[in-house]
Amino acid sequence: MGDSSDTHPNIEIQQTETLCDDWYRLDKVRFKYTRRDGTSQDLAREVYHNGPGAAVLLLDPAGENVVLTRQIRIPAYVNGDPPMLIEVCAGMIEPGEEPSVSARKEAEQETGYRIGDLRQVFVLYTSPGASAEKLYLYVATYDPHQSRNSAGGGVRTEGEDIEILELPLERAWAMVEAGEIVDAKTVLLLQHVLIERAASNVGADRTAPMQSGLPMARGGMVRN
Repeated sequence: MGDSSDTHPNIEIQQTETLCDDWYRLDKVRFKYTRRDGTSQDLAREVYHNGPGAAVLLLDPAGENVVLTRQIRIPAYVNGDPPMLIEVCAGMIEPGEEPSVSARKEAEQETGYRIGDLRQVFVLYTSPGASAEKLYLYVATYDPHQSRNSAGGGVRTEGEDIEILELPLERAWAMVEAGEIVDAKTVLLLQHVLIERAASNVGADRTAPMQSGLPMARGGMVRN
């Protein structure tokens, strides 16, 4: 368990049992929790260790087009939904690897594009009630006129068979509203870019240039 869980004054970890350690690890954590009223409870929760991960939305320098991916997602299928989900590029962060390095690697593996400037905009838990996945979310520039370094499509030995989609930003958001894009990290990043663009048009200087081809935002820039 992480340091914050081990040292929190209201939490005493009593036992951690690994139920499964295949594609990801699933633990059952038993702990004593001191409630706000001072009483305590013995509780148990299952924690799925499917992270951390990095995800990146590729945006052209003009801010008009994005690159997304489409691939099979079995959890959606067994939940009764279409199995082919449209998403931003994403993948696991290897032990000891910086999230920005993972984001660049996944973008090239999945789309074939070697991205330019990379900016972190969020660090989020996707489903903290059951999952330990922490996602580092980025926006990056790509050059639509540059030949891709590879065909993309992901890593075959990992079972990836990824379709690359390049489409206008407005079309991507229309797909969100139509229920064609249902992946949370993708919705967040598309919405973030649209909000930034709208905010930049409201200010006094309506002709303010975009920094390094990316819409202006509070996040720091990660250079090559």
